[in-house]
Amino acid sequence: MNELQPTDPRQVGRYRITGLLGAGGMGRVYLGHSPGGRLVAVKVVRPDLAEDPGFRRRFAREVAAARKVNGFFTAALVDADPDGSPPWLATAYVPGLPLDKAVAAHGPWPAESVRALGAALAEALEAIHAAGLVHRDLKPSNVLIAPDGPRVVDFGISVAAEATALTSTGMVVGTPGFMAPEQLTGKPVTPATDVFALGAVLAYAATGVGPFGTGSAQALNFRIVYEEPDLAELPSPGLEIVSRCLAKDPARRPAVAELVDELALAPPADGYTPTEVVPRTAAWLPDPVARALPATGTAPAPPVPPQPVAAPPAPALVPAQPAAAPAGVPANAFTPPPAHHRAARPMWTALVALAFAMLLPASHGENVVNHLEEGSWPFAVLAVLSAGTSAAALTVLRRAPTAPVPRWVRLLHLLTTALATTLFAVFVILTYDDEGDLASLGPGAWAFAFGCVTLIYSLFRFPSSTRPPAP
Repeated sequence: MNELQPTDPRQVGRYRITGLLGAGGMGRVYLGHSPGGRLVAVKVVRPDLAEDPGFRRRFAREVAAARKVNGFFTAALVDADPDGSPPWLATAYVPGLPLDKAVAAHGPWPAESVRALGAALAEALEAIHAAGLVHRDLKPSNVLIAPDGPRVVDFGISVAAEATALTSTGMVVGTPGFMAPEQLTGKPVTPATDVFALGAVLAYAATGVGPFGTGSAQALNFRIVYEEPDLAELPSPGLEIVSRCLAKDPARRPAVAELVDELALAPPADGYTPTEVVPRTAAWLPDPVARALPATGTAPAPPVPPQPVAAPPAPALVPAQPAAAPAGVPANAFTPPPAHHRAARPMWTALVALAFAMLLPASHGENVVNHLEEGSWPFAVLAVLSAGTSAAALTVLRRAPTAPVPRWVRLLHLLTTALATTLFAVFVILTYDDEGDLASLGPGAWAFAFGCVTLIYSLFRFPSSTRPPAP
């Protein structure tokens, strides 16, 4: 949550505003307090949309329909003023973690957690569709993860923004990579459109990347309309229904009720039943995500006017204590995870060792760089290839410290490491056969050997989709 800027409101309707939760295509979202102290998320519409009379009419209709949504896994609409200046609406505040941030910080989810997520999101869509609405913009950032289940937010107002954008700019409202083909080609939007988005969200949760890859909006939109999704990394069995959700033809996608039945959680084997008083909250989540969730929602305390008080007594001397983390936040939440640094160290070490190996004398006082034409070029080529794959892995680790390193990077790194190690072993064998000992090997050869060892070690330090990052 961010601090309020001078241009942000301090009061919207009856709600006192204390922080900025985020901003999007519709407007800015604030943390508000009701007169009774309940927390709400207040979305204030952008001024340019608020000035459009057509938008206001559509917004009022969609708000009226959204009031009818009453699902377990939706953030309920509690108040709104479509005629306000500007218009706004307030939903129940969910002290959770957006799905996109949870996956980016803690990696892809196991199949069972993804199935639980899918069952809950299908229930949310069932409630939204029962009210006569289509979400139109279901995406990871619109799914908030809480201990007792996810919550779908921003439903019921996308159609008002979409109609306004189409009449004013010809653009389609939605998120690249999570829009259905019919949204991109101008065909009617139906509940099956949300099913397609649900499939894309589940694929993202299970693999860490959308089913149509990454890139520009134009590239993603083209793949959605004309190419099949890439589900090679999708865990199986258990998530086969995702490919059916991503069918190009809306008629071939499963209905939401079918999704609810197929993804329904199996009864646990430990004897737990819903009649027990204490719920098993957060058991459906991956452990790192469950630990990262705040226990309760917190907000900045309201300003208190100064009161005249008597002079306090002299304070007693006490040992200084470290500042505590905010309530609901783990004590180590402000320390960046060191896993990617430890995964990167062997590759940095290998780069330095291979560089020295090219410059130092390798055999009989001669180095690799000065004798490329005399047969030392394979060492230079493999050193460059190994440096390239190490650099690619380092780049990936820097951009996404806890996400899995792509398979192609790992395979190329494995191949170049194997070739470099094999070449050095052959070189040592031939040298020993010719000389009878290894005394002729210089520091460059031993630097190359050390580089091969660190390359081999680095293969076991990659964060992968099948295990957590290296400790």
